[in-house]
Amino acid sequence: MTNHLFDPLFGCHAGNTAPFLHLPGGQSLSYDDMLTASARMANVFADLGLQKGDRVAVQVQKSAPALAVYAACLRAGLVLLPLNTAYTAAELDYFLNDAEPGLVVCDPARAESITPLLPKGASLLTMDTEGGGTLTDRATAAAPDQPPLPCGPDDLAAILYTSGTTGRSKGAMLTHDNLLSNAHALVDLWRFTDKDVLLHALPIFHTHGLFVAINVSALSGAAMLFHPGFQLDAVLADLPRATVLMGVPTFYTRLLGDARFTGDLVGHMRLFVSGSAPLLAETHEQFETRTGHRILERYGMTETNMNVSNPYDAERRAGTVGFPLPGVELRITNPQTGEILPDGEIGMIEVRGPNVFKGYWRMPEKTAEELRDTGFFITGDLGQIDKDGYVAIVGRQKDLIISGGYNIYPKEIEVLLDALPGVAESAVVGVPDADFGEAVIAAIVPSPGTTPDPDALLEALRPQLARFKHPRAIHLLKELPRNTMGKVQKNLLRDQFSAQIA
Repeated sequence: MTNHLFDPLFGCHAGNTAPFLHLPGGQSLSYDDMLTASARMANVFADLGLQKGDRVAVQVQKSAPALAVYAACLRAGLVLLPLNTAYTAAELDYFLNDAEPGLVVCDPARAESITPLLPKGASLLTMDTEGGGTLTDRATAAAPDQPPLPCGPDDLAAILYTSGTTGRSKGAMLTHDNLLSNAHALVDLWRFTDKDVLLHALPIFHTHGLFVAINVSALSGAAMLFHPGFQLDAVLADLPRATVLMGVPTFYTRLLGDARFTGDLVGHMRLFVSGSAPLLAETHEQFETRTGHRILERYGMTETNMNVSNPYDAERRAGTVGFPLPGVELRITNPQTGEILPDGEIGMIEVRGPNVFKGYWRMPEKTAEELRDTGFFITGDLGQIDKDGYVAIVGRQKDLIISGGYNIYPKEIEVLLDALPGVAESAVVGVPDADFGEAVIAAIVPSPGTTPDPDALLEALRPQLARFKHPRAIHLLKELPRNTMGKVQKNLLRDQFSAQIA
C-alpha cells in the first residue's frame, strides 16, 4: 500500500522550491518547506506514542503551522479532527469524549480550560495565532525527516463533525480515497494548474477551506495567498496577485459593496467559486455586471465533499449548482418511499460515488439511516433536476413546512420576497400552529436606506402564491443569523418566532 493522500498532495513535492503559501507580511513557504515541517511534526506525534488511526483534535487559529498539522497527520497515518475555533468548552467536552483523541492541540489561552476535558491518556500541546506554542517548539527540535506511514484508500484521513443544529453532532468519517478522488475531479473540472494562485481566506476547520481549497491547490501544485480570514482591505489588496478566489456568498456581497472592487481589478483572474451557502441570483447578476465574470456555484457537504458543480466552459446558471461531478451519481427520490422521481419534481437528493463518506463515527444506527446498502447517501437536502440536467437546491428537509397537510418549500417564497423592492435577503420558516400544524413566518433584511412595510410586502406576495403558502407575518431584522460558513441558522429563527407567538 502507498500513503494514499499524503504522497500526491505533499510527498511528491520533495525538493520543490516553488511557493506553496504566501503569508501576510511577505514571507513565503515552499512546498519543500511544508514537507519538512510535516516531517518534524510527525516525529513529535511519534514521540508522544501516537499510533496509526489515532485521532488528533485541533482547535487553533489558521496559520501555516496549523496547516502543517494536517500534512503531518496524513504522513503519520493519523486521523485529523479539525474543530471550529468558536466551540465552547461544553461543546468540546462532547467532541473529545466521542472521538477520544490521543492528542489535542489548542490555543495556549484555552489550555487550562481544556485540560480537564482530555480523554484518559491524551496529550495536550498548544499553538497560538502566529503558529507558535509547545507543538511548534517541539517540532523545531525534531528530526526533519520521517518516512510516511503506509495508508490505503479506505483508511481514515479525517473526522469532521456536523453542525448539530438538529440533535447531537455526528462525526463524518472521511477516507483517503474520499478526499483524493474529489480533489482529482475538481482539479480537472476547474482547470487548476501549477500556474494558479488561490486567494485563500476561508477557515481550515471546514471541508470548504481545508479539503476543497487545500487539496485542490496541493494536488495541482498551485500557490496560495494564505489569509487568516476575510478582511476586505487585505483581500482587495491581494486580488491583483490571484488567479482564483474560493468563497462563501458573504465574500462576494462584501466585495460588491466596495467601490474599489472593479472589473479592472479582477480582469486578469480566471475563476471565482462560491459555496457553503446559497448565492442569490441578484448577487450573480451584480457580479457579472461589475466584473464580466460569472461566479461558479457548486454544492457539497461534510459527508461527501463536493457533489455537483456548475460547468467551467458552459453556462453557469444562477439558482442552480450545476451537474454531478464525474464519478458521482445523483438522484431525486420521494422522501417517504425512496422511489426515484422524474426530472422536474422536488424530492430528496441522494448521491453515490467515491467521495461519499464511510459512515458516522460510533453511530452505526445513524449510518444505517442515512447511508443505503446500495451506497447512496440520503443528504437531507431537497432539490430538483431541470430539463437541461441542472440541479437546484430547494432547501433542507428539516426546513420543509407542512401546513394544513400541504408541503411548502421555503425557497419558493424566499425567491419572491428577494425580488421585492426594499428586500436585501429573506428567510422563511415554519412555527407551530394549533390549527394547521405549522404556520409560515418570513424574516427579511431591508436593503440599505429602506424600511419596507411588512403589510405591503404581504400584499405583493398574494397574487403570486397559493393561499396556503402566504406568510402569517413578516419580521424586519438587521441581519439573518448565520454560522461561520454563512449558512442561515433557521433553527434560531424558528426558536425566536415560536417564542414570540407563545
